[in-house]
This record gives sequence, C-alpha cells and structure tokens, in this order.
Amino acid sequence: MDRMGSVFGLFALVPILLYLFIIGFSIYFIVRTVRFMNEKTKLDQQRNEKLDALIKVMQEKSGK
Repeated sequence: MDRMGSVFGLFALVPILLYLFIIGFSIYFIVRTVRFMNEKTKLDQQRNEKLDALIKVMQEKSGK
C-alpha cells in the first residue's frame, strides 16, 4: 500500500512539471522573439541607410 501512495505522489508531480515546462518554454520563446525583432529592426535600419545612399548617388548621376 505504501508503494501505491508513492506512485500516486509521482503522478501528482507530472502536472506541476508540465506547467513549469510550459512556462519556461514560453519565457524562452518570448525572449528569443524579442531578440530577433531587435536584430531585425537594426538590420532594416542599416538597409534603409544604404538604400538612401544609393538613391542619392543615382540622383547625382542622373542630374549630370
């Protein structure tokens, strides 16, 4: 009978571990998404600056 109680005790831990796993994965996913978006924003700004420089060069060439 004592073994049955310990087995049921282990089954009681499964939902708690599952919830902890879900919360941990959610936090990890949010952090990774925020980092990705910050990097994407930085790369987009760099691309826009390069496009602006290219447009200026093209306008100077067409103005001559």
